[in-house]
Amino acid sequence: MCGIVGYIGNKQSIDVLVNGLEKLEYRGYDSAGIAVLDDNQNLDIRKSKGRLAVLEENTKKIKVNGNIGIGHTRWATHGEPSDRNSHPHFNSSKNIAVVHNGIIENFNDLKDELIEKGYNFLSETDTEVIPCLIDNYYKGDLLDAVKKTIARLEGAFALAIVSKDDPDKLIAVRKDSPLIIGVGEGENFIASDIPAVINYTRNIYLLENGEMAVLKKDHVSIMDFEGNKVEKEVYNITWDIDQAEKGGYDHFMIKEIFEQPKALRDTISPRITKDNDIRLDDIDLTEEYIKGINKIYIVACGTAYHAGIVGKSLIEKYAKIPVLTDVASEFRYNNPFIDDKTLMIVVSQSGETADTLAALRLAKEKGARTLAVCNVVGSSIAREADDILYTWAGPEIAVASTKAYTTQVAAFIIMALYLGKLTDNISDEKYNNILKELSTLPEKVEYILKDTSKLEEIASKMTEKEDVFFIGRGIDYNMALEGSLKLKEVTYIHSEAMAAGELKHGTLALIEEGTPTISLATQDHLYDKMISNMREVKARGGYIIAVSKEGNTSVEKSADEVIYVPDAADDVIAPLAIIPLQLLSYHVAVKRGCDVDKPRNLAKSVTVE
Repeated sequence: MCGIVGYIGNKQSIDVLVNGLEKLEYRGYDSAGIAVLDDNQNLDIRKSKGRLAVLEENTKKIKVNGNIGIGHTRWATHGEPSDRNSHPHFNSSKNIAVVHNGIIENFNDLKDELIEKGYNFLSETDTEVIPCLIDNYYKGDLLDAVKKTIARLEGAFALAIVSKDDPDKLIAVRKDSPLIIGVGEGENFIASDIPAVINYTRNIYLLENGEMAVLKKDHVSIMDFEGNKVEKEVYNITWDIDQAEKGGYDHFMIKEIFEQPKALRDTISPRITKDNDIRLDDIDLTEEYIKGINKIYIVACGTAYHAGIVGKSLIEKYAKIPVLTDVASEFRYNNPFIDDKTLMIVVSQSGETADTLAALRLAKEKGARTLAVCNVVGSSIAREADDILYTWAGPEIAVASTKAYTTQVAAFIIMALYLGKLTDNISDEKYNNILKELSTLPEKVEYILKDTSKLEEIASKMTEKEDVFFIGRGIDYNMALEGSLKLKEVTYIHSEAMAAGELKHGTLALIEEGTPTISLATQDHLYDKMISNMREVKARGGYIIAVSKEGNTSVEKSADEVIYVPDAADDVIAPLAIIPLQLLSYHVAVKRGCDVDKPRNLAKSVTVE
């Protein structure tokens, strides 16, 4: 959720590290730091909360000289943004330094074990256990200590490691978090993304999951976690710098669409234990508390609100608790019924949405317990809510939200299951089945993303249209709202979403020959009714683009185009079925020549009412 840079060679490493971190600023971050093995063979560690300029100023005041180092821009996950939580992290004697992207799921257990052995911890992060573990295993062989350490780690991690006791090498490790090796002449590089090294070399090794590398200034050795040598071809980068900053994608929006499998995996996996229990981080929602509340509010804006209405459906279904939803900009002015028996859930990607923050504060004033579903650690909403459930989507740069939505929906599925179990309103069989389906979502999203050619073809037929309608029932209607928002955000085409059963109550008057109507038909228990609604539109000349589950081939009789997604239970289909709608919006926007990442009149974080 941040940027990594490492260097070994003959240049002043501080210059390479800062330059590389500058190239990774687009990823989003809240602090930055470097560790340089200086000319006296000591580790000089500098790190600062805030923008990279703060770190640069720090290093200019007292020059850091040395040819080996690692650098990092941090986007907070464990612990608020601060100097002490910034990377690099180190062991007590400061002879080992580590930078880390990802999440160590078992860090609490490891930390307890290390504390018993006498280790002291300075930060609130999960990362700090890594240099301490390496120190614990170090017996004169850094690589051996690293191998023993990573065998203990659960979760996702990309690591760059330097030690004053092994001053001629850097070590890189990759598991479920990207990392590359830049190959130069008399120098080599580590980076989490290509922009960090492209000014110095266009020859790279792409590390795969379960691989690690030992870098010396004139040699790179790559191996698996067991130490077996891996032969790998050098990959030559031909992109220009603008493309490279987007990882080879043309726009951040499409990059972030393709990051959704990882975002979902990072959001779901840490919350499900090996015993199929759900762990809501540090949130303590007891059975006594839940049975004592009389309602739940879910309040948010835009895409986050659309995730919230999916959450409403699932919480009411599993926990049998009344749930009210409202857009945050209207909430305070609707005289909401809030008291100490209300659980208020607010949803925000940035954690700084002004209307949502105001709604949160109002709820607290009236005595409600507040829970935030948020993507940014240390944000205002995260700090002020009584409880926080983070979505580990990573920084989202494109204005049109994609991976934030899917992870928010995943968080609500997890929460609904948890509440259902707590209130005894969901059977063990249903609970286990949905939990199993939830765990398969990342792989199913990957499957959808393997071939997007049909969506590009459909997009070509929509570029000249000025009106598009989305219809659905139940959760499909919830998704129709989000699909419609995506289309209007990035393409500037007028778009409306409506409950399919309401077509006969006026909306059919808008359907004419060739009007594109995107029909979501993924809910098994509503499938036949959706087919009837599609036929109503078809009879008026509408052009039907259907989204349905694999196996529902009968939909082809009522649609002009069909987009299939992998089969899944109705209650977990939203993170799958929304992907084609995101892709369709993206491709239409590109074909219309729109500024995909920065749509006109819109901002990423809405901090005014």
